[in-house]
Amino acid sequence: MAGRKEYRVDPLDLKPNTAVGVMLPLGGTPIFKSSYTTEEQAISNLKNLLLTRKGERPFQPNFGTEIYSLLFEQIELDTTESLETSIRADIKYWLPYIIVSELVVTTEEDLNRVQIKLSVKVTNTGANTNIIIYVTNQGNISIVWG
Repeated sequence: MAGRKEYRVDPLDLKPNTAVGVMLPLGGTPIFKSSYTTEEQAISNLKNLLLTRKGERPFQPNFGTEIYSLLFEQIELDTTESLETSIRADIKYWLPYIIVSELVVTTEEDLNRVQIKLSVKVTNTGANTNIIIYVTNQGNISIVWG
């Protein structure tokens, strides 16, 4: 992928009552929960990227990840290695302000699922978060954010 033009904006964290963006998941009360720090918004942007299938977003067919492609693939060593490389490249391209500290894709053959462990750091704030994604061949994807 070719490099994208980056736009730098001063963080709005200095204004405590000014929302930076909208957090995911949508729904609940209020329907659009606002994020008030760049750290919260960066993690919300990462959720959006990871949960979007490539080709799903109109006018940006390369936005998203290949995680959903695991649902219909034979799980092999090449599959997990290419998924790891793809996720790293997608985060680097679309969210250059997030540093991937650790990314491990493992298969759990007895449970018939793939586990993706992701540790990331938001560069502006130094905040760390861990994400575990489980993909099963029954079409289920579950995510644990922590």
